[in-house]
Amino acid sequence: MPRSTSATAPAATATQRAADSAAHQRRTRQQHAQERAQDYVEAIADLIADCGEARATDLARRMGVSHVTVIRTVERLQRDGFVTTQPYRSIFLTDSGRRLAAKAKVRHQTVIAFLEALGVSTPVARADAEGIEHHVSPETLAAFERFIASHA
Repeated sequence: MPRSTSATAPAATATQRAADSAAHQRRTRQQHAQERAQDYVEAIADLIADCGEARATDLARRMGVSHVTVIRTVERLQRDGFVTTQPYRSIFLTDSGRRLAAKAKVRHQTVIAFLEALGVSTPVARADAEGIEHHVSPETLAAFERFIASHA
């Protein structure tokens, strides 16, 4: 006996919800994988702007991690084409690294400005932005920007 349309509708809805959930989970995993690279290149760019160079020890201090963690992460960033290094020298951003750092900085500043526009205190907005900035879609980020512009 054929199933009625009403009986298949909940199954189709459940199937769509499962597919949507899987897509969201994939996106979150991809974002997590990119978080460290974005945070590091942004910190490297900030160190270069503030101090004229980015050294592993300064990066470790800024990121709150060990020197060994910085070295391992910088090796990954170098392999991915975001930085270059030379023995006993500073860490340098490639063109790709500079673009990623600039993009990360804009996202970060947008999230902070949005949270502040909602009335969140600056210290809390800065702390919360550290996680939020990596997980907002371009659509959501654009909505943040529109909200900020309309409340300026």
